[in-house]
Amino acid sequence: MEELQTPNLKHPNKFQIQNSKPQSPIAITQVDFKDEARQATSIAEVDRVLGGGVVGGSVVLVSGEPGIGKSTMMLQIAEALSGSEKVLYVSGEESARQIRLRAERLGTLSKNLMLLPETNLFAIEKAIAEVKPKFAVIDSIQTIFREDIASAPGSVSQVRESAAYLVRIAKSTGIPIFIVGHVTKEGNIAGPRLLEHIVDTVLYFEGEQHKQYRILRVTKNRFGSTNEVGIFEMKDKGLVEVLNPSEVFLSERTADSPGSVVTAAIEGTRPMLIEIQALVAPTKMAYPARKVTGVDYNRTAMIIAVLERHIGLKLSTQDIYVNAAGGVVAEGTAMDLPIALAIASSLKNKPVDTDTVVVGEIGLAGEVRSVSQIEQRVNEAAKLGFKRIILPKSNVQELTKAKIKLVGISSVKEAL
Repeated sequence: MEELQTPNLKHPNKFQIQNSKPQSPIAITQVDFKDEARQATSIAEVDRVLGGGVVGGSVVLVSGEPGIGKSTMMLQIAEALSGSEKVLYVSGEESARQIRLRAERLGTLSKNLMLLPETNLFAIEKAIAEVKPKFAVIDSIQTIFREDIASAPGSVSQVRESAAYLVRIAKSTGIPIFIVGHVTKEGNIAGPRLLEHIVDTVLYFEGEQHKQYRILRVTKNRFGSTNEVGIFEMKDKGLVEVLNPSEVFLSERTADSPGSVVTAAIEGTRPMLIEIQALVAPTKMAYPARKVTGVDYNRTAMIIAVLERHIGLKLSTQDIYVNAAGGVVAEGTAMDLPIALAIASSLKNKPVDTDTVVVGEIGLAGEVRSVSQIEQRVNEAAKLGFKRIILPKSNVQELTKAKIKLVGISSVKEAL
């Protein structure tokens, strides 16, 4: 591990982390290999998204809209990590008193949680060298500046150079660093795209401010999967883990409502039951509306064409709206059949059985194809009390035992 040098604040241009000796090429089989040591945060949803915990020397970028709860989540993570080791929480937006007031409300007071209200990057590095924390949090990168760069904090050059410098600190000391970054109106992380490229992991914290649920997604992870999500509920005492998201997403479902179908999606390794909604309404416009939220637009358009061609449904004069309820993004071809049934149900004004879950991929010939991880989907449906599941006939052969009635079908017409 390289030694971290103390910055010279009078001559910041002379400050540099000690460079390692030049390396010589070696065979890949001669490289010392061992699994990356991970430190669990004791917050299961965060560990799930990170791939099992925090890797030493890694840099994690946490982004999200203003007011979504990034600072709240980072303070809870910092407190969880400060059980036996020191954690340095650097805040460029709040004073130590403001953070203490929030910590009192969240119940995240710990003697090992060190606060540093500072925006000078070299002063922050000096504090890291003195405190030698197990972890460090920078909240936020838009407020940090380098004295040797003649531009305002938050500018492209300041954000880019400050982030790159923090990465070098993490790699040279082995201290994991969490960097908080804001999101622009377009939904992009404020600052250059380079910011996402130089870090090891990019987490995106999303959710509507007037709703209590938050979803933590990973869009980049050098040490794990990019398909995992963590689900939280915002309460007075901070963020609380949602251990059963299926129950949450179905809690407001209306029974016997036309256009509503329950399906089993897979987020990473986690099965989740979600509600697919469709609304079909007559239109006199020359071009009927096709609006989708939370599902794939192109596959929805294909499904509409299949329903018209092979089932004979008259959809060319209908506005069609499809939505994955709860703000979740339902990806994968297993959503095809539930979307088709939801559209047909709304058009015919006939509800789908409320005790039924539907999964399946649809081909252009109207056939229903098998989907992956069917056992997890079936088990999740049974756990939530559903009585039957409509699934591809080819998937039925993979299931030896099931606590729910299996209805295997081979075509969309058969499903309807």
